[in-house]
Amino acid sequence: MLTTAIPRSQIDPFADSTILDPYDDYRKLRDLGPVVRLDQYQLWAVSRYQEVYDALHDHESFISGEGVGVTEQLNKVQHGSSLTSDPPYHDLVRGLVSRHLTPKALREFHTYIQDWADTLVDQLIERGEFDAVTDFGQAFPLALVPDLLGWPIDEGRERLLDWASAGFNAFGPLNERTMAGFPLLGEMEQFLHRMSVPGNLRADSWGAQLVADAQAGEIASELLPALLGDFLAPSMDTSVSALASTLWLLGSHPGQWDLLRSDAKLIPNAFNEIVRYESPLRGFTRMLTRERELGGTTLEAGSRVLLMYGSANRDERHWASPEIFDITRDNASSHLGFGHGIHGCVGQALSRLEGHSLLSALTRKVRRLEVGEPQWRLHNTIRGIESLPVVLHGA
Repeated sequence: MLTTAIPRSQIDPFADSTILDPYDDYRKLRDLGPVVRLDQYQLWAVSRYQEVYDALHDHESFISGEGVGVTEQLNKVQHGSSLTSDPPYHDLVRGLVSRHLTPKALREFHTYIQDWADTLVDQLIERGEFDAVTDFGQAFPLALVPDLLGWPIDEGRERLLDWASAGFNAFGPLNERTMAGFPLLGEMEQFLHRMSVPGNLRADSWGAQLVADAQAGEIASELLPALLGDFLAPSMDTSVSALASTLWLLGSHPGQWDLLRSDAKLIPNAFNEIVRYESPLRGFTRMLTRERELGGTTLEAGSRVLLMYGSANRDERHWASPEIFDITRDNASSHLGFGHGIHGCVGQALSRLEGHSLLSALTRKVRRLEVGEPQWRLHNTIRGIESLPVVLHGA
């Protein structure tokens, strides 16, 4: 293979400056070509929509079982979850997790979650100024997910967000952010091992059902911690990011907010556009099992490829005026913000239910969203706001 024909770039997707303001660098990578060599990380970066989509839908060539992060040392220890596995094992374990997270399975929680969203919005209107992340984005996942999983009331809950953040950071390079999370990963592993012991989770919970499946012989007990982590990670950081971005984008685009208030049927499309415009996941890597052509470029077997979801969702080749936030966009549902294919985010139905319920509460109860300037978070994998002052003016 003539690698000299493939453009190279010194752009570092994990540099602080790019993390805080990524979109110009993403555009430069897209303009260089469908595949670009990042020598700093020994990676092939794929930043255009069609090529990312094609790779996500060829799981036999672009496998996940060799890890989906940047650092080979960490990829070697990230086994057992549905995110870092391939069929047929992937199909088994994803089925055990996803059966609780399908839209049909979540239907019984619709009224409960909508009531919770209504109460939260009422409280925040009464409160005055609040923070979009800690008081809004984190409130829902922290209140809902631990109870569904059956976590003990007095153990681990205050650490869930920190653990989830460290887990996602570990998919990036071995930089200071990743290494700072190692102690947290150790705490999370110990906690998940304790929760894997029969009787330590509430008997009627999703987590207890997974433990019971292991006891019945469906899965090996030593894989339980990773599978319980499958519930934890996709239900936390990505949801927090999307919900905080909801307030920022609608508050900073008052015309879009007025349009949404006037037509509640736009709520599902508005949430898709939020996830497209500020994708919670920057992307994951895949390992190539065989020589594969992608966008007219031939890649060798054994190549590690970085699939850049956040860049694909701003690709001018797929989206008309991608830099414009438009809740009426007719193809917003084709975004890759939750991934796609067999490894599409297992928790996305829950994230959508949370987002739709909160948007419903906001459109019924809030006349205007007043937002300040967002402070963006430095994180290897999650694109998210660190803090954002908000005031909700009641209808």
